[in-house]
Amino acid sequence: MTTPRRGDVFNPVCPTRKLLDRIGTKWVSMTVKVLHDAEPDEVRFAELRRRMPGISQKMLSQTLGHLVADGLVGRRVEDVVPPAVHYSLTPLGQSLAEPLEILREWAEAHMTMIDEHRRGLASQQGVSGRR
Repeated sequence: MTTPRRGDVFNPVCPTRKLLDRIGTKWVSMTVKVLHDAEPDEVRFAELRRRMPGISQKMLSQTLGHLVADGLVGRRVEDVVPPAVHYSLTPLGQSLAEPLEILREWAEAHMTMIDEHRRGLASQQGVSGRR
């Protein structure tokens, strides 16, 4: 297999495509934001869950596991009973916080228009479906 051209998102091994597969969920974005907002402090699992309404324990655990495996989040276990697990962004994770913030700002500025377009399309399809 040849090395993909820069920005060739149609190639399964394209770095952009691989990254979007890994960070393209709301839970990753929220986790990075919570950890970034807490810097320089670490955040424990239960506190992360409190700050991320709607996330299940299982989903948070999976999300953190993936972020740790990718080197975006650091995990520190305190040797107490029960063990206290602390999370923080690594320098690599910190470098992701700004692009995700830009995406959130874009969404806040444009999501209303996107929703309006979707509602307009749905109503057009509803009218055409009645013929």
